[in-house]
Amino acid sequence: MKELPTGHRLLGHGLLLLLALPYLLPLVWMVSTSLKGEAQIFPRAGSSLSPVSLGNLIPGPVRWENYPEALRSVPLATYIKNTLVLCACNVTGTVLSSAVVAYGFARLRFRGREGLFALLLATMALPGQVTMIPTFALFSALGWYGTFLPLVVPSFFGSAFFIFLMRQFFLTLPEEMAEAARLEGAGEWDIFWRIVLPLSRPVLATCALFQFLGTWNDFFGPLLYLNDPARYTLAYGLQQFMSSYGGKWAQLMAAATLFTAPVILLFFVAQKTFIQGIATTGSKG
Repeated sequence: MKELPTGHRLLGHGLLLLLALPYLLPLVWMVSTSLKGEAQIFPRAGSSLSPVSLGNLIPGPVRWENYPEALRSVPLATYIKNTLVLCACNVTGTVLSSAVVAYGFARLRFRGREGLFALLLATMALPGQVTMIPTFALFSALGWYGTFLPLVVPSFFGSAFFIFLMRQFFLTLPEEMAEAARLEGAGEWDIFWRIVLPLSRPVLATCALFQFLGTWNDFFGPLLYLNDPARYTLAYGLQQFMSSYGGKWAQLMAAATLFTAPVILLFFVAQKTFIQGIATTGSKG
């Protein structure tokens, strides 16, 4: 494909940045508010500035102390530790279990395979609200209410969306490598662990990133199953902060910035792998 002239590329990037501004403004306002004093957040009557005016976006003076105050208001370290533990468990469980199931659908031949895969895909159309009550009743009967188990154990049974992505990627890998390994006496587990997984790092990283973001941002799960403040996650803890300190907007926005920053950083670090994993899943099958 012929490369576009530099001027055209600059024009295209400028247009994309212009279109991105409406989505960036709330983020800019959040960071700006986290560095302001109460007098600048809520200007006095008769002031030329309004709380949401462009001229009020630049804090003056900058109040870095809003961040330590936010950290002292809530046990943020505990929330971060709980969230990271859940992220680590869910990413490990979901990626490994989904990869095993996806390999079975992609490479193993068995009766009813296509029907089972269609049934698996059909579960993606089932709203979570439909299964919420029976799932809660099941976990309560098991005595798991108030623990991390309802938020972790389901991840070790795979995810339909991740199984679909991985299956499509596995189908793009040459079958000849697996056949050569079988001739050397390798079993299916050896082929999966030593050949397929090392070649599937882009899609594995993509699914891991999706699962990490889902667990990091999950509010409804902790709200439903956790009742001990020592087990709260960041998303749920931030809501509790808002309930207790709703009038302290600077500290609230500082806490929200601390909650958002790792996700943004992670996306920029893993952006290339993330895009590669999506682009190479293919449509074979």
